[in-house]
Formats: sequence, C-alpha cells, structure tokens
Amino acid sequence: MQGGGGVDQPPMQMVLRVRHPSSLGGSGADEDDGEGSSRSALSVFKAKEEQIERRKMEVREKVFAHLGRVEEESKRLAFIRQELEGMADPTRKEVESIRKRIDTVNRQLKPLSKSCVKKVRGELTQACTNPYLLFPLFQVVHS
Repeated sequence: MQGGGGVDQPPMQMVLRVRHPSSLGGSGADEDDGEGSSRSALSVFKAKEEQIERRKMEVREKVFAHLGRVEEESKRLAFIRQELEGMADPTRKEVESIRKRIDTVNRQLKPLSKSCVKKVRGELTQACTNPYLLFPLFQVVHS
C-alpha cells in the first residue's frame, strides 16, 4: 500500500533502450540489424542455458552412479568385516555351542538337585530324631 489512498498501484516500469552511436541518424535497416543482433544474442543465451542444463544433468547422473557404487562397496565391506571377525576368533562359535549345551544340562540338573536336597534333608531330620540311624555301628556295639 502506498500513502493513504488505500488502492494498490503497480510500480511503473521504465524501459531504456541504448543505441549504438552510429545508428543515431540511421535508417530502418539499422534497427532491423539491432533487432537481429538482439535475437541472435537471445538465441546464444538460450543455447548457453540449454548447455548448462545438459551439463547439470550429466553431473547429476555421474553423482548418482557414483553414489550407487559407493553403496555397493559399503555393503561389500560390511560383509568382509563380518567374515574377518569370524576368522579372528574361530573358537567363538564352538564356545557358544558348548555354552548352550552347558545351559541345557544345567536346566536338566536343577530338578534333580532339588530332589536330592529334599532327600538329604529328610534323611538328616530322621537321623537327628533317631541317632542310631546316624551311626549304625554304634547300635551294633551297644546292643
């Protein structure tokens, strides 16, 4: 908004045409040459723009191709790293399998150990109530 009028007015545009000094007193043919040269300048400019766009597309394609190769190589390196870690510690797999077996055996032994502990406790409580069960030889000697 300008001033206090409340109505928007577009700014005025001024076009300035510069003429070559030799064409100040010239004829219409010179003007045609001027328009022709501006047209050729415009076509040169458009050609340069197209060339720049082509170059941009070429560079973009090269970059994406390079990124694809980089991604493939990084995957390949990750695979190689895993293989090297496996080679560095070949017994690790064996140790893991042995640990699994030990865990399995421990799980199987838990119920057995509980039943053994119960049996020993029962025998001890019975022996404490009857000392002759604790020492059978003592019973034979004193009987």
